[in-house]
Amino acid sequence: MSHRLADPVIHHWPERESDDDQLRLECGVCGVWGAPGNEASSIVALGLHALQHRGQEACGIASVADTHFHTERHVGLVGEAFGSTDLTGRLPGSASVGHTRYSTSGGSFLRNIQPMFADLDTGGIAVAHNGNLTNFLFLRNQLVAEGAIFQSTSDSEVILHLIARSRKARVVDRFIDALARIEGGYALVAQTPKKMIGARDPLGIRPLVLGRLGDAWVLASETCALDTMGATFVRDVEHGEVVVIDEDGLRSLKPFPARAARPCLFEYVYFARPDSVVNGRSVYEVRKRMGHGLAREHAIDADVVVPVPDSGVPAALGYSQASGIPYEMGIIRSHYLGRTFIQPSQGARQKGVRMKHSPNRSVLEGKRVVLIDDSIVRGTTSVKLVRAVRAAGATEVHLRSASPPILYPDFYGIDMPEREQLLAANKTPEEMRALLEVDSLGFLSVDGLYAAMEAGPRDPANPQFTDHYFTGDYPTRLLDREIAEGGRDASPRQLSLLVSA
Repeated sequence: MSHRLADPVIHHWPERESDDDQLRLECGVCGVWGAPGNEASSIVALGLHALQHRGQEACGIASVADTHFHTERHVGLVGEAFGSTDLTGRLPGSASVGHTRYSTSGGSFLRNIQPMFADLDTGGIAVAHNGNLTNFLFLRNQLVAEGAIFQSTSDSEVILHLIARSRKARVVDRFIDALARIEGGYALVAQTPKKMIGARDPLGIRPLVLGRLGDAWVLASETCALDTMGATFVRDVEHGEVVVIDEDGLRSLKPFPARAARPCLFEYVYFARPDSVVNGRSVYEVRKRMGHGLAREHAIDADVVVPVPDSGVPAALGYSQASGIPYEMGIIRSHYLGRTFIQPSQGARQKGVRMKHSPNRSVLEGKRVVLIDDSIVRGTTSVKLVRAVRAAGATEVHLRSASPPILYPDFYGIDMPEREQLLAANKTPEEMRALLEVDSLGFLSVDGLYAAMEAGPRDPANPQFTDHYFTGDYPTRLLDREIAEGGRDASPRQLSLLVSA
C-alpha cells in the first residue's frame, strides 16, 4: 500500500543552518559473528570506517565474550574513537556489533549513541539501527504510560523496550514481536550472547547485506564495508527477512506477510558509496546512467562537463559520454576539512564553500560549463558554486541535477528540510533558474531515474521504489505525523525533540 500526502509540512528534524544544503543519512550498521580469537570488534571497526559516509559525528561498538558484553560509544569519527589502539583488549570477543551516525535533534549526546544495550531476563542485547520509525512517538507514549523509563531520545530505544516487554519465551521471537509493532524504514543488527540477528523492514527501504569472512558471518549496511573487512558478499538480506546466526549457522525467517520491495532511490542518487552494490545494482553504474539520461533530456551546447565532487562525478562522466562534451575536473574538493573546524561568524560560514570546493580556473576560464550535481535541496550551496565558477571565468553555466526535483520531506532516515525549505517545492523552474543564477537548469525526470535503475517506467499504482521525496507517494503511513497534525497526544514541539537512528 502506498500513502500519498498532499502537503507534508510538519517534520521531526531540527532546524538547520540556513546555508546547510547537504542531505544526510542517519546511520551505518555492521556486525560480525564467529570471528577468530578476540578480533570481532577490530573487524567491525574496519566496517564502520568504510561506512563513515553514512554518519560522521558519533560511533559505537559492542562486543560479547563469554556472555559478557563490552561497549564503547564516542562522539567523533571512527578513526578517532577506534583507530589508535588494539581493540581486542578493550572490546574482546568473537561477536560484535557497531554503529556510526549523524546527530539530529538532541545532538551527539552519549546517551543517544548506538549500539543501544540492555540487560534482559534472557541476557544482554545490543541493537544497532539504521532508519527511522514513523510510529516512534506513538509507541514511546504508550510505553511511558505503562511505566517504561527511557534513557535516550532515540527511536532505537523503543525497540529494546518492545523486546523486553514481549511475553514470548525465546529472544528471537521477542525480537520478531517487536518488529511487528514498529513502522517505517529500518535495517537492524542485534547481538545477544548466543546469537546475531539481522532484520530489514518489509519494504526494504534501508539496505542490509550478508557476507562471509572465513568461517565468520558479517552483516553490514553496504557491500563496501564487506570489501574493507576482506569479507565475501553472500546476498542482500531480503525485505521483511529476519536472519538468525548462531553456532548452528544461519537461519532465514519470513515472519510477516509478503509485500513488494520498495528500496530507497536516494541510496543510489547520493547516500551509498559508488563502489557499493545495493539490491543487485552497482551504485556507480546507476549514477552514470543518470548522467546519460540527463544528457538526453537536457542537452546543451557547451565546452566542458564539470561535476560537483564527489557525489556528482559518476553522473558527470555519464553526461560527458552521452553528449560527447569533454569531462573536466573544474571544481577541486578539499578532503582535509576536519569536523571540528570552527566557522564562528556568518561571513565565515558563507566562505566555507570556497574551502570545501575550489574552482579550477585553467578548466573554467572562457568556457561554457555544464555543472552536474547529484541533487538540489535548498539551492544555497548551488548558487555559491555557480558564483565561484563564474568568478573563475566561465562564460556560461548550465546546471543539471542527476535526480528529479525534491518536493517532499523524508521520514525514513534522511535528514531532509521541511517542505517550505525545499527549493523545487516553492519555486517555478524559471524562478529556480533565476535564483541559482544559471543560464539553464535541468532535472532528471522521475521516469529517467527509473530508467537509470533499469526498471522501466514508474507504475503509479505500484511504484517499484521508495520515491516520495519526488512524488509525495509515501510507502507507509506516518502515524506520528498524523497524530501531530491532528493535535492528539503529541505536539510538533514533541516531534522536534526526537532523534532518529
